[in-house]
Order: sequence, then structure tokens, then C-alpha cells
Amino acid sequence: MRIVKNIYRLIISSAEIGILLICLANAWVFGLTNGRTYTKISKIPPREVALVLGTSPKMRSGASNPYFTKRMDAVALLYHHGKIRKIIVSGEKSKGYNEPAAMKNYLIYQEGVPEEIIVEDPKGFNTYKSILRCKDVYKENNVIIVSQGFHNLRALFFARNNNMNALGFDAQDVTKPESFYRNQTREVLARVIAVVYFLLGISPD
Repeated sequence: MRIVKNIYRLIISSAEIGILLICLANAWVFGLTNGRTYTKISKIPPREVALVLGTSPKMRSGASNPYFTKRMDAVALLYHHGKIRKIIVSGEKSKGYNEPAAMKNYLIYQEGVPEEIIVEDPKGFNTYKSILRCKDVYKENNVIIVSQGFHNLRALFFARNNNMNALGFDAQDVTKPESFYRNQTREVLARVIAVVYFLLGISPD
């Protein structure tokens, strides 16, 4: 019976430590990015470049992905209000799949953004790589990162820890409750992983 009690106490203690670490990691991300994300176009300071983080243009059903279209709407808004002069569209390119090309085409033909100001980054396989390539490959440090708000916090955490003078412009979120809670839960855990990678000096795959 004593062994069972000890195991129970160990499980409870481990759970408490896990919850504490999740809270501390997320608090660090929120603290580091506080005051650097914007939802109103009139409030965000101008920057030379916007970095748009990639997502699939289509859902599994074949319907248009609202996360994709809202990000395109957001970066087009920045351009048309004179907040940016250049756009880097960063995402995954593989056989039969090309997020940057889809973003570029949408911006040109649906949002009226000039083709010549759009740069495709086909090796933005994840958030960290998109941020790092923006700085190291495209030599852009003063940027506005465009994604949904829950994603922008983690992106800004990476950017700030790589000494980038980055801001976030939050694209409109998708209002479906199941999508909202799934993404929020996933991001809480993703922020913990981001903090762990940073503390260990490991680059996320």
C-alpha cells in the first residue's frame, strides 16, 4: 500500500512540476513579446519588410484555408496603408506543393500587391527557419511578422532571441470554436518546446 501511495505522490508531483514549467515557459514568451504585437493598422509602426509565415492554401476538404486568406488580407493591408515596402512569403516548397508561390499569386491577383515587391522563401519549413532565414539569408532585421495572434507570439520569441527588431501584426483569427481551442492548446505546448530548444541551444527541425 505504501508503494502505491509513493507512486501516486510521484505522479502528482511530476504533474505539478510539468504545469509549473508550462506556465513559466509561456510567461517568458508573453513577457518577451509584450507590447510588440498589433491588431490595428493605424497603431503599428512602419517597417521596410513584412515576413508572412506560411500555411497551406487549402484544407483537407479542398476548401480555401481561412488562416491562409486572413494572413494574405493582413499583409495586403500593411502594404496598401504604406506600412511596408517589401514582402517575404516564407513557407514549404516540395514536390507538388508550394506555399510561397500560392501566397505570392494570391497577393498579386486577389489583393493587388505588385509582383516586384514579393520575395519567395521556399525553405521556411517551420516558424524558426522562416525567422532565421529572414535574418541570415535575406538580411532583414527590422520586420513585421504576419500570422494569427496565437502564432505570432512564438514567432516573435524566436525573432527577439535572434536579436531582430521585430513586430507582429495579427491576422484575423478563425472563429470556429474547435479550431480556436485546438490551436491555442497546441501553441501553449509549442511555446514550451521553443523555450526548451532555446535554453539547450538547439535549432528546431
